[in-house]
Amino acid sequence: MLIDSHAHLDSPRYVEDREAMLRRANDAGVGAVLSIGIGEDPSEMHQALDICREYNGKPGMPRLYASAGIYPHNAVDADDAALARLDSLLAEPEVIACGEIGLDYYHKGAAHPVQREGLIAQLKIAAARRRPILIHCRPKDGETDAWDDLFEVLDEHWASTALGGVMHCFGGGWEQARRSLDLGFLISFAGNLTYPKAQPLRDVAARVPLNGVLVETDAPWLAPATLRGERNEPAFVTQTAQTLAELRAITAEEIASATTKNFARLFNLTV
Repeated sequence: MLIDSHAHLDSPRYVEDREAMLRRANDAGVGAVLSIGIGEDPSEMHQALDICREYNGKPGMPRLYASAGIYPHNAVDADDAALARLDSLLAEPEVIACGEIGLDYYHKGAAHPVQREGLIAQLKIAAARRRPILIHCRPKDGETDAWDDLFEVLDEHWASTALGGVMHCFGGGWEQARRSLDLGFLISFAGNLTYPKAQPLRDVAARVPLNGVLVETDAPWLAPATLRGERNEPAFVTQTAQTLAELRAITAEEIASATTKNFARLFNLTV
């Protein structure tokens, strides 16, 4: 089976057909999905957990897990109340990760120092709750500014926990991948791996050890090349997995097996 390691199942774009969308994922061989709990702002972090509890146990559905976190753009809202909500969500058994959290210097949003402080505050909570983290990192085009600052924070505030995490929708180069692996992170590739102009990313994906990779959709965004411009959904993670298999000259079944084992190992799950 495949696991979609990152999907925003609480998106309003699924309001009309969320259950049918999840059934399509199951029919495509996607046995589990990590539902990302960032919402539009910290007041909506709980929605991913709510979705897990609504659909888990229903026949014909993938197993759902949840995360919770405060997105970099919303770091200005990471006040004591929001951080307390995060802490309480991470205590729930279905909430297996803190995220997506990190740094985003590409879009206009919270000031960089504010993002950094919000990230550090969440790392402390995740460490206390013994939850791996899901990192969003996006620098300005052609620069490594956000990556440089991210690794500085992780080296100081996270490496000693040995909890690791996931570099979600990875878009860096080999140096950033290597440093991530050294910190115990898995590298997760999304639908943009399939885009014609993404050869540098495919070159990185071909080098990452098989025990260091995951696949994801980042749904409803980043649909694979054959469906680009359409709403993405977990069933489409099969196309990213196929591309990754072709890069490594192995079968799609081997990619499915490896990424499922990697996910289970990181989050200490039986899947």
